[in-house]
Amino acid sequence: MTNKFTRARAGVAAFLTASLLGGVGIGWATAATGAGPTIVNTSSKTLSLSALQAAVDPAVVDVTSSLGYQQATAAGTGIVLTSSGEILTNNHVIEGATSIKVTDLGNDRTYTARVVGYDPSADVAVLQLQGASGLRTATLANSKSVTVGQSVVALGNAGGRGGTPSVASGTITALDQSITASNEGTGTSEHLEGLLETDADVQAGDSGGPLVDMAGQVIGMDTAGSSGTTGATDESSTPQGYAIPVDEAVAVADQIEQGRSSATVHVGATAMLGVEVTSESTGGFGGSAAGVAVAVAGVVPGSPASKAGLATGDVITRVAGRAVTSPTVLSAILASHRPGSKVSVTWTDTVGQQHTATVTLTSGPAA
Repeated sequence: MTNKFTRARAGVAAFLTASLLGGVGIGWATAATGAGPTIVNTSSKTLSLSALQAAVDPAVVDVTSSLGYQQATAAGTGIVLTSSGEILTNNHVIEGATSIKVTDLGNDRTYTARVVGYDPSADVAVLQLQGASGLRTATLANSKSVTVGQSVVALGNAGGRGGTPSVASGTITALDQSITASNEGTGTSEHLEGLLETDADVQAGDSGGPLVDMAGQVIGMDTAGSSGTTGATDESSTPQGYAIPVDEAVAVADQIEQGRSSATVHVGATAMLGVEVTSESTGGFGGSAAGVAVAVAGVVPGSPASKAGLATGDVITRVAGRAVTSPTVLSAILASHRPGSKVSVTWTDTVGQQHTATVTLTSGPAA
């Protein structure tokens, strides 16, 4: 059976009435304004499942991203890193968001979240909860000591239901795995390496949640799961879930907290064009050379794209002088600019007419 690996973000379009369905870095001690996570060596202690949940649940958050172009929401999970509200999650959980709300399960309060920074290539993002204090933080283990066959539990916001985290038990089935994971909501995909593989049944909505050992210590961050593409359901097939080792995720988070941008790490506000896009084969349409561009599936009202005249069905071919060959490329182009930047956008409309306009990018929480 051929498998595809999908990012475990849950979401649904709900027009007009959107409803939700569904080495460790050391910079925290100096970069954070509140107490950071406890970092320990992996423990041989074993907790009962109920005791494990009691220990871990208060350091888990539900993340709800509003997707303005779809009038929809998407759900994911996060891990509390500092008592002042710094949250570790997947980049794809917040990708395309126009606003983000986070509910802390330790105090049952909901906060507005600001994106501190993100690395799409590592699928890591850091959020800051506005006005948060006194939050329970996660205990992080050394993921380098994880072994095949080790018992683990994945916790998260499965199905986007919110509330008490869902629980999926399993074992570590492989280390240092590489996959290509697709985000079905945005059409983007990333090649991820160095992942922990587990047979715990990671579900949509679990992305960004903790994969913990049986002592309740975080060894990884849930990021993707597998689904069959044969068209038949095989109930006996073993689930494949994937998690980013916590050492690697926190190293990226450290770099973000220190304000060190790089070719892959974006720090600060994200420039937003204001379109939802999907991959599109141009086929030489409108006089352009045959190839792949991105089709506009939705436009945020009042956004730079809307003001320039882009509409659903148009095909974007170039932005800022660079060819746009996929949604992933468009995200990368926007991530290299800041809000207020002026860039040119070239597109072909639904009757084959080519247009070029200069737009001023606005702010959006994530690429």
